Amino acid sequence: MWTCPICEREFFNTNQVHSCWERNLGDFFKGKSDYTVELFDHFINEYLQITPIKVCPTKSMIALGLKTNFAYVTQLGKNFIDVVFPFDEIYADNLCFTKIKTVPGTNQHNHYFRMYFKEDLNDEVKGFMRMASSSLGLT
Repeated sequence: MWTCPICEREFFNTNQVHSCWERNLGDFFKGKSDYTVELFDHFINEYLQITPIKVCPTKSMIALGLKTNFAYVTQLGKNFIDVVFPFDEIYADNLCFTKIKTVPGTNQHNHYFRMYFKEDLNDEVKGFMRMASSSLGLT
C-alpha cells in the first residue's frame, strides 16, 4: 500500500496517478434531484451487499474501490446515474451496457451502465459488479 503524502489517500500502486483536490459527496449532490440521490444510495448499498467498498469523491467523478478502484460513477443526471466498469476484456454479450470503449494504448475496456430505476440493478448487472470487484481479488 502506498499513501499519498499530500492528500493521505491510500493506493494499491506506488505513486498512483490521482487528484489530491478534496471533494465530498455533497459537492456532487448539489442541485441534484432527491430521486438521483436515492438511485446513488441504492447502487452503493447494493454494492456493499457484494463487497466492502470505499466511496472516494474525486475532481470529476466518484470512484468505488478498496485498495484500488473498480467502478466509477461518472455522472449524476436529473433522473439517472452513469457508472463505468473497467475490464480487461470486452463483454459484448449483455443487455445492460449502453456502450463499451477501449482506452487507447491499453487493454482496458470501459463498460458504461446507465441506471434509471432501482430495478435496473438486476442479476446481470450485479454479476458485472461482482466481476469488477473480484477481478482485483476483493470478493
